Amino acid sequence: MTNEEILDIAHLAHMEIYSPKLEESVTFFKEMLGMNEVTRKGNSVYLRAYEDHYHNSLIITEHHEAGLGHLALRTKSPEALERRAAAIEETGYGIGWIDGDIGHGPAYQFQSPDGHKMEIFWEVDYYDCPEEEKTELLNRVQKRPNRGMPVRRIDHINLLSSDADKNVEFMQEALGFKTRERIVNEDDTHVAAWLSVTNLVHDIAVMADPLGEKGRLHHICYWYGQPQNLIDLSELLVEAGHHIEVAPIKHGISQAYCMYVYEPGGNRVELFGDSGYLIFDPDWKTVEWKGEDAARAILWHGGSNLPENFLAYGTPDRQPVEAEVEEVTNK
Repeated sequence: MTNEEILDIAHLAHMEIYSPKLEESVTFFKEMLGMNEVTRKGNSVYLRAYEDHYHNSLIITEHHEAGLGHLALRTKSPEALERRAAAIEETGYGIGWIDGDIGHGPAYQFQSPDGHKMEIFWEVDYYDCPEEEKTELLNRVQKRPNRGMPVRRIDHINLLSSDADKNVEFMQEALGFKTRERIVNEDDTHVAAWLSVTNLVHDIAVMADPLGEKGRLHHICYWYGQPQNLIDLSELLVEAGHHIEVAPIKHGISQAYCMYVYEPGGNRVELFGDSGYLIFDPDWKTVEWKGEDAARAILWHGGSNLPENFLAYGTPDRQPVEAEVEEVTNK
């Protein structure tokens, strides 16, 4: 790994997920999680949470199966964009430049070693809030929506990987992410790693895919800030017939209070009820969980155990047929 610190990436800006049930997925994010639909283009719907400052933080695109469309990172300057694009190009994982999309300007697209599609950009459109949605709070974009249990902002994304070591190395050396915490096997290979370029414990997580598949999505995550919001949301979800995979729990890694639910298209969504802890130490040493400590890293405490296929289920779903049948039965 390079000894020179890379400071070109600012944060996770938006995510695109695929859904075979576009309208049902859009309704879930709007009516359950209180997100705003901003616009539509072709078979894609652009949404945002009420404390997201940019035009959108989530794109849902109709597709024959669930999964990740792409994730987008904003750089810290136009010059940083050029530097990272050149560095990524040298790795051989570059795809090339696009003129932009709704909500942002020119972007350089590439893929992770595992095939997850990503892009970086600098120019961004900020949300132009309609007059009737404006708040008197000068430091917030809009009023808190009065539907569902509104999430506040985008938080992170978790990627499944056939070769976690290789993908973690790429995130560090090509993009400048720092590994904040990790779970390792006895031979020190990665089970999972939590990486960030911000003060968060993770903007992106990389987990070894137990099925050995490439390019799958484990989950996307939005943030509330209050643990009570998860309890309130649980009631809404149950009464609306949505499947809660994991009732509110606390992770050891990140110390975040959270829960997991499936949106109608099949993608897993994590919801953070607080921020866990923040990292301000510039000399932070990676926290390593190994052996008998590893179980506590994922599940610290809560009202339920993790389901048997929590690590194996991702989108697109590539589980054996019998596992798929069991999952559907449990919903």
